[in-house]
Amino acid sequence: MSSHPPAIAALGYLAASLTTVSFFPQAIKTIRSGDTRGISLRMYTLFTAGIALWGVYGLLTRDGPLIAANAITLLTAGVILERKLRAVLAERR
Repeated sequence: MSSHPPAIAALGYLAASLTTVSFFPQAIKTIRSGDTRGISLRMYTLFTAGIALWGVYGLLTRDGPLIAANAITLLTAGVILERKLRAVLAERR
């Protein structure tokens, strides 16, 4: 994938792993409870869009750590954003 030396690639994968893993406890709690009241719709929409764009950037630059971390995070963030959108729409009815 990337043309980085192995040590730099390893650093990228370590950084990607730490930030991705740090996201999961709260994401799992939110998915299990279904409670999205504490999440700002605007913030989560921007966050999810940013993750998607980082993923595209990773694909375009063939950067393995960016591709892996953002693909995993985007799936989870997308589920949470979808639940938040449903909750907001339900409140408006």
